[in-house]
Amino acid sequence: MRRIRVIPTLLLHKGGLIKSVTFKDYKYVGDPINAVKIFNEKEVDEIAVIDIDASREKRGPDIKKIAEIASEAFIPMAYGGGITSIDQIKSIYYNGIEKVIINKAAVETPGLITKAAKLFGSQSVMVSIDVKKSFIKGSRVYTDNGKTNTGLSPIDFAKQMEDAGAGEILLTSIDKDGSFEGYDYELIQKVSSVLNIPLIACGGASGVEDFKKAIQSGASAVAAGSMFVFQRPHRAVLISYPSQQALKDQLYNL
Repeated sequence: MRRIRVIPTLLLHKGGLIKSVTFKDYKYVGDPINAVKIFNEKEVDEIAVIDIDASREKRGPDIKKIAEIASEAFIPMAYGGGITSIDQIKSIYYNGIEKVIINKAAVETPGLITKAAKLFGSQSVMVSIDVKKSFIKGSRVYTDNGKTNTGLSPIDFAKQMEDAGAGEILLTSIDKDGSFEGYDYELIQKVSSVLNIPLIACGGASGVEDFKKAIQSGASAVAAGSMFVFQRPHRAVLISYPSQQALKDQLYNL
C-alpha cells in the first residue's frame, strides 16, 4: 500500500483566504491561519499556499504573512506567489516553508529554476503550470492567475521545467477550477507521460473517487481547493478533509 499525497491548496487574496471558479468569481472563505489550524488536526499530508495577487501586482512575497502562517503549521508547507529571485526563496525557506511554487518566473526566467534546484535541491522546487483549453490551438499555459496566455504547450513546458531542475509539477486546469466536475484526466495523462518527476493534479475534484481517477491517469499526488473549503450544494464554507481511513480504503490501495 502506498501513501498518496492529498494536498489542500489555499489561495491568498488581499490577506484573506478565497476560492475561485475558473480563476474568477472569488468567494471569501476565511482566515488562512484558522484553516491551517484545522488542517493540522486532520493529519493533512502537506499544504500549498498561493498568493494569487503577488505576480499580477508585480510585488514580491509577503514574508511577514508567510512566516505568520508557517508558524501555525505542523505539516509541510509549500508557498507560491511573486517569487522572482534566489534571495526571496532563501527568505521563504528561512521562515518555515519546505517548498517554493514558481509559476510566472518559470516562464520568464527558467534559469531561476535551475539555480534554485542546484542551491536547495530539486525536491524543494515546484513549478506550477496553469492550463486553459483553446478550441483553435489546444491547451496553453497561462500566467498572472489565468490572465496571460504564454502560447506554450503544457506538455513541452512541463518537460522543459523537469530538464531545468524542477522536483515536481503542480498542474492546474483553469477550466475545471472550482467546478466539482473531476480533473482534466486527458491533460494529466498527456503531461505525466513525458515526465519522470511527480505530477500533482489540481482543478475540479469533488471526492476521493476523482483522486483515484487522477492517479490512474498518471498523477503522483492530488491537490484540491473547493472540495476542502465548501459544503455543497450551496457552497457554504466548511473546512473539511477525507478521513485517513477513507483514504486508505479508497486511494492508497491502488
